[in-house]
Amino acid sequence: MKIFLKTEDEIELMRQANQLVGRTLGELAKHIKPGITTLRLDKIADEFIRDNGAVPTFKGFPNPYGGPFPASICTSVNDAVVHGVPSEGTVLAEGDIISIDCGTLLNGFCGDSAYTFCVGEVSEEVRQLLRTTKESLYKGIEAAAVGRHVGDVGSAVQEHCEAQGYGVVRELTGHGIGHEMHEDPPVPNYGRRGNGAALKAGMCIAIEPMITMGDRAIWLDKDRWTIRTRDGKPAAHFEHTIVVRKGKAEILSSFEEAEQIEGKLY
Repeated sequence: MKIFLKTEDEIELMRQANQLVGRTLGELAKHIKPGITTLRLDKIADEFIRDNGAVPTFKGFPNPYGGPFPASICTSVNDAVVHGVPSEGTVLAEGDIISIDCGTLLNGFCGDSAYTFCVGEVSEEVRQLLRTTKESLYKGIEAAAVGRHVGDVGSAVQEHCEAQGYGVVRELTGHGIGHEMHEDPPVPNYGRRGNGAALKAGMCIAIEPMITMGDRAIWLDKDRWTIRTRDGKPAAHFEHTIVVRKGKAEILSSFEEAEQIEGKLY
């Protein structure tokens, strides 16, 4: 495992890339409503990212199971946990939820963040899943300080979600991030406190709880990208890129723009 610690100059470039992701999510929030296709959302994101001088890192990303990812964002609707492929045939409907995962490459560094949006009026049961998943993200961030371990982050996420009866996906993890979108170390959403890679000042990691309303079992759709819950129940996904500091981690990405449009619904 090779972990790259970032200098303050590099962290500033990481912040710029991640803030652009936040602005992209905010731009998409303006358009998320019943009747829009996920392909249209992808085109909006692609144009916004490129207009701001960056490149969408997801487009062309290699897949060990098939061809490269064909779009600029992942659009995962309802029972899709992550890696949903935008399409003209996927039309958002009242009561849906959609996780949008977005990545940028700007000035040689990557940004990565995800947010799960409500489409119109969503049931309170589903809102509670979103609320808990988002809370667990911040619990994980609180655990990410110098002197702690990756296991502390995963344990914080796992304990918060499982205490409320939700499933924590095991097969997919957060990750280090920098010049490459996926760097060491892996950052699972489960674990034991004190275990795993030690967290050091200057480590940049993406923490991304992927939480299911029912059983945590998942399957790979026939498109060879979309990961779905095996029981067909909804899943939520939130992600921030952070830098480890002494005492308290610094969040480099932003939900502020998305929440300004959607409102703090959960």
